[in-house]
Amino acid sequence: MASIHSVDEFAIGVPDLMDAERFYGAFGLQVRREGDALGLYTVGHPHRWGRVYGGLPCKKLMWLTLGAYEEELAEIRRQVKSVGASESVPPPQADAGGFWIRSPDGVPMQVRPAQKCSPSSPAPREFTPAAGMGHALVGRSPARSKVQKVNPLYLSHLLLFTADVDQAMDFFCSGLGLRLSDRSGSSIAFLHSPHGSDHHLIALAKSSGPGLHHTSWCVPSIDAVGLGMEQMSDAGYGEGWGVGRHVLGSNYFRYVKDPWGSFAEYSYDIDYIPAGAQWPAADHPGADSLYVWGPAVPADFIRNTEIEV
Repeated sequence: MASIHSVDEFAIGVPDLMDAERFYGAFGLQVRREGDALGLYTVGHPHRWGRVYGGLPCKKLMWLTLGAYEEELAEIRRQVKSVGASESVPPPQADAGGFWIRSPDGVPMQVRPAQKCSPSSPAPREFTPAAGMGHALVGRSPARSKVQKVNPLYLSHLLLFTADVDQAMDFFCSGLGLRLSDRSGSSIAFLHSPHGSDHHLIALAKSSGPGLHHTSWCVPSIDAVGLGMEQMSDAGYGEGWGVGRHVLGSNYFRYVKDPWGSFAEYSYDIDYIPAGAQWPAADHPGADSLYVWGPAVPADFIRNTEIEV
């Protein structure tokens, strides 16, 4: 089966671009003014991971652009038609190329030929070396006085709200070629690319309608997760969840609440599924769907602010 290989770009709309510029800049992304939108980049990486538009009454997932290999594009187009997805016209601000469809929840999605921007190997891990004090177990912690700004490495995944997790899974798996990594009943599911990706490229969570719950950004160490939390707290974004560790995906996390009630996640050490690997997908108990340790889940963590006031 043909499959997409990457989330090439996400696009959201928010009420005020200045709020978005401050939030994502503090988070450690490179934020560039590009026409009437903001482009979101990671430091030292040429790829644009997202766009943010202003002037909307509330935050809204405007569209997703999904990357595929040129030679698989026609087959993916046939697959999505076979699961009942209808082709659509692109939003006015979107780029041309490939073809456009709507998800079962009505979200515009573009599938276009693109270079693979999802990882093709596990994310790098940084280990703090000894400080040269004559003992291998001395001076391994980073010095607070020398801490530098946390800058994420790449976009790891998105978690999307959906009115029907099973129906959305059929669309993404039978239509777009993703594969199930893990799930917890019909409440949440995690999907990876058979071309190689982190444990999930797309995750799906039950809600009463569509929306974007969070974007997840890979950082190179557990220290970067904690330092990112402090970095955002110092910038006025202290609400969120974590530091903790997930069961499904295994990653350490800190979710930072954005100005619109959704989240951006610092993620470290997520499971990686190589191209062609057969992952032992399973249906897990609800207790395993969120975390193995960490602070209690905030009461509003799974609130879909795109459809709930």
